Amino acid sequence: MITIRQYQDEDRAAVWALHNAALFPTGAHVGNGPWDDDLHRIQDVYIKAGGEFLVGLLGAVIVAMGALKRLSPDCAEVKRMRVDPEHQRKGFGQAVLNRLERRADELGYRHLCLDTTTKQDAAQQLYRKNGYRETGRKQMGRFEVILSEKDLGEPSHAADMEPVG
Repeated sequence: MITIRQYQDEDRAAVWALHNAALFPTGAHVGNGPWDDDLHRIQDVYIKAGGEFLVGLLGAVIVAMGALKRLSPDCAEVKRMRVDPEHQRKGFGQAVLNRLERRADELGYRHLCLDTTTKQDAAQQLYRKNGYRETGRKQMGRFEVILSEKDLGEPSHAADMEPVG
């Protein structure tokens, strides 16, 4: 069973390793560069900025992750969804996405958006299965990227709920 909690600074090395381990096999990794700077500033870019960054653990090992990045008062972007290749197809990505969507509702977001490359078939299937609809495509470097959105409806205003973590 996976345990999901909010990112902590001591998770940095494990998150970085998971990012690379999960992305390379998809063919959607161009190598590390400034496009990965957010992963070196998770607290500032995600958590302190009105979003979230979650990690999924099996025992003490981080095997999944995902984030919400605030775009506007009612819209956040799902980012950095990763599952370790040895642990894929076990529902861990679904579990992280479920928690991110619940957290988005708690934070008052009404809309979520995301992008994924056409090379990431499993991610595309996960998002479609969860009600994300394709809104367009664009070219990012050598990758064709699928843009998707999901409406969450009215927020539950669950401010009295326990925080993630």
